[in-house]
Amino acid sequence: MVEEAGTRCGFVALLGAPNAGKSTLLNALVGQKVSIVTQKVQTTRTRIRGIAIEGESQIIYVDTPGIFTPKRRLDRAMVAAAWGGAADADMVCLLVDANKGVDGDTSQILEGLKESHRSCVLILTKIDLVPRTSLLALTEELNATGLFSDLFMVSAVRNDGIDDLRTFFAGEMKPGPWLYPEDQLSDLPQRLMAAEITREKLFLRVHQELPYATTVETENWEMRKDGSVRIDQIIFVERGSQKPIIIGKGGRTIKEMGETSRQELEEIFGCRVHLFLRVKVRKNWADERERYREMGLDFSD
Repeated sequence: MVEEAGTRCGFVALLGAPNAGKSTLLNALVGQKVSIVTQKVQTTRTRIRGIAIEGESQIIYVDTPGIFTPKRRLDRAMVAAAWGGAADADMVCLLVDANKGVDGDTSQILEGLKESHRSCVLILTKIDLVPRTSLLALTEELNATGLFSDLFMVSAVRNDGIDDLRTFFAGEMKPGPWLYPEDQLSDLPQRLMAAEITREKLFLRVHQELPYATTVETENWEMRKDGSVRIDQIIFVERGSQKPIIIGKGGRTIKEMGETSRQELEEIFGCRVHLFLRVKVRKNWADERERYREMGLDFSD
């Protein structure tokens, strides 16, 4: 903890339906990639904290899984993690994809926010994709709920409105000591960060064939005398027929994923990375307590 005269600190939870732009916004607010992003919904599976400094304020942004109607144990754990992130935060923000408007998942979130009796900040995302008239109509619809104290419109990919958001959050933080060192950007353990990066590459490479049937775990992390690190990871799949999809003809697919993941991990960790991937069939991985512990989720019946 770092305490100096005038310091401020607080937690800001980012809530929203799947693919509302939470991870993209988090990365823009922090100024560096701390949460993986793909075109697939439900990419984020656990709460991820991104840490930013704005003046005398340290702002801890909490990226949460998208909230939707859960069908499986993993779904329920992800939704519980999202609502838990909101309950523990000093401020709650609802992100709404301006291009989609108020869909079924967003309506469900609005009902949950009403029950919590918490005032929220409304953030309309992806505003570059819709005309102004549509934005005004959507704003009126959401303001009519009476849930929101403030409204912001942003396009994270174009960096529009991001500076205004940072300034706003900094001013809303309560006086208190900083909870993290000034140069720390996330509280995600390195083993989990490495697994997340590989899972992102996996989603991007085989998302049409294997949308949600996979997970990645870092099995071994070994620092070497030359300053490099050896990382061994397992890609879990549910069926034997899925294994050759990930490996690819002659091992080409897994080799390409491993190479792109390795390159990004070297940028993140600032050292040479030796990455080794293997695929393992585990039919019921999504119902195993150990898998949830690795993902940072609560395991419940």
